[in-house]
Amino acid sequence: MKKILVTGGLGYIGSHTAVELISDGYEVVIIDDLSNTQETVLDRIEDITGVRPSFYPYDLKEKDFVSAVFAAHKIDGVIHFAAYKSVGESQQIPLDYYENNLYSLINLLQEMKKQNVSNFIFSSSCTVYGQADNMPIDEKTPLKTPESSYGKTKQMGEDIIRDFVLSHQKKATLLRYFNPVGAHPSALLGEMPRGIPNNLIPYVVQTAAGVLERLNIWGNDYPTEDGTAIRDYIYVVDLAKAHIAALNKLISSEKETILDVYNLGTGKGTSVLEIIESFEKINAIKVPYRIGKRRDGDITIAYADATKAAEELNWRASTPIEESLRTAWNWQLSSTLVENTEF
Repeated sequence: MKKILVTGGLGYIGSHTAVELISDGYEVVIIDDLSNTQETVLDRIEDITGVRPSFYPYDLKEKDFVSAVFAAHKIDGVIHFAAYKSVGESQQIPLDYYENNLYSLINLLQEMKKQNVSNFIFSSSCTVYGQADNMPIDEKTPLKTPESSYGKTKQMGEDIIRDFVLSHQKKATLLRYFNPVGAHPSALLGEMPRGIPNNLIPYVVQTAAGVLERLNIWGNDYPTEDGTAIRDYIYVVDLAKAHIAALNKLISSEKETILDVYNLGTGKGTSVLEIIESFEKINAIKVPYRIGKRRDGDITIAYADATKAAEELNWRASTPIEESLRTAWNWQLSSTLVENTEF
C-alpha cells in the first residue's frame, strides 16, 4: 500500500481528496496546522471511509516538524494543499502570504530531496494566468502577472517546483484549479470557513441559512452580460478524483523526470448572478444580496479548457453545477445540526 502525505488534508479540498485516496487503496498521512479547519474533520473522514489517517497538527514553516513526519513514515508521494488561499485577504497582508505559501513549499521540497521522495502534486490555481486574453484557457495560454498576491504565490510555487524537478530528476504535476464548489454527498464534508467567507458558494449558503444577513456581490460593472464576474465552478469530488488520476499516472510512470500541467475545470463559465439564481431554484430558497464595489485582485472572466486532462488522465468534470449547489446546501443544513460548525 503506497503511503501519501497530504498537506492541508483537513481543509476543504484536502479532506475530500483524502477520502478518494483511501477509497483508491492508498494509506494517507495528513499534516494540517488547523488554521482554517478543525480536527473533527478527521473523524468525518473516518466516518466515510472506515479508516483514520495518521495526523500531525504541524506548521510546515517549521523544518523540524516536516523532517519528523518523513522520519516516521516511508512516504511514496506528496499532495500539497496547505496554503493561505484568499484573493482579497492576500491583497491586505501580502507578506503573510509569501511567507506561508512559499516557505512551506520549499521546506517540503527540501525534505523530499533529502529523503529521495518523488511524486509531487501541487495545488495550483487558474490565477496564474492573470486575466487571459482568450477563453477558454488551456495549458498553452501565456501566464501573465496575477492580479493578487495569492496568485503570485501560486505562480512562484510553480517556478520553484519546475526548478526542483529538473535539477533533481523528480516527478511532479501542477494542477491548476478553477473554482471548487459543493460538498461530499454524505454531507459530512464541505466548505465551512471561519469568519466571513471569501469564496462565493459558502457565502451564498450561509446567507440562505440566515447565518449572514446578506450576500455582498463584488461589483456588477464588469464587461459581462449581467455585469458580474464569470468563473468556472467545478464540483469538489470531481476535483478530488483528478488528484487520484494524476497521482496514479506519476507513480505508474517509469520516467525519472516528469513535469505535467493540467487545467481542472468544467469548460463552462457561470456568472455570480447565475449562481445565485440556480441556487435559489434548486434549493427553493431566496438569497438576499447587495451590490458592492469590485474586490481588489479579482479578474473579469476565467473558464477552462480541460481537454488535456481528459486525454492524458482520462478525467472529466461530470457533475452539473445544480447538483454541486444542492450538495452545498445539504452540507450547510447538516452543519447547523451539530454544536460546532467551524470546519
